[in-house]
Amino acid sequence: MNRNDYIIRLEKAEDRRETENLVRESFWNVYRPGCSEHYLLHVMRDDPDFVKELNLVMEKDGRIIGQNVFVRSVIRSDDGRQIPVLTMGPICIAPELKGRGYGRALLNTSLERAEGLGYGAVLIEGNIDFYSGSGFGYASEFGIRYCDLPADADTSFFLCRELIPGYLMNATGIYEIPQCYSVSDDEVELFDLEFPEKEKMILPGQLF
Repeated sequence: MNRNDYIIRLEKAEDRRETENLVRESFWNVYRPGCSEHYLLHVMRDDPDFVKELNLVMEKDGRIIGQNVFVRSVIRSDDGRQIPVLTMGPICIAPELKGRGYGRALLNTSLERAEGLGYGAVLIEGNIDFYSGSGFGYASEFGIRYCDLPADADTSFFLCRELIPGYLMNATGIYEIPQCYSVSDDEVELFDLEFPEKEKMILPGQLF
């Protein structure tokens, strides 16, 4: 990867279908047969908590090869406070370009911009092996619990990074998934008809 062969910029209205198709290609058959992430992105843009200033795409040779988005969310702390945080994703890179450093560059630039806007912390669902390289750790280390999962549940997928040092001190409490992340299978199926047909497959490692 050459740092001079891509740009990271805000998504434009005319980019939307290209970005959605990129997300579809990147997530297809990864976590479930087919995917829902392209529809999730489609509906997130109209959510009042969507952060338009962090609706980013990565462009190379005139083609969108990556994207990342954020929404405002909260931790409901055990002492009654509501602590504002960001939830990140979906984030992706074109499948044929994965493993070349583009994803790391997009992630780190996104986090720098979020920090520059004054946000205190970012929470994600992801793989610690990748995200620890950009400063993420287990959210449980901050005492943050994932919604209504039981205390003994495996939450190793639930990660967090402070953007402001000490921001999550004494933030013990429950993280609430933003409502815009809940989409129905029927809505996903209907939306997917707008794209070229792809085969849904049951593969090892899928979560759903």
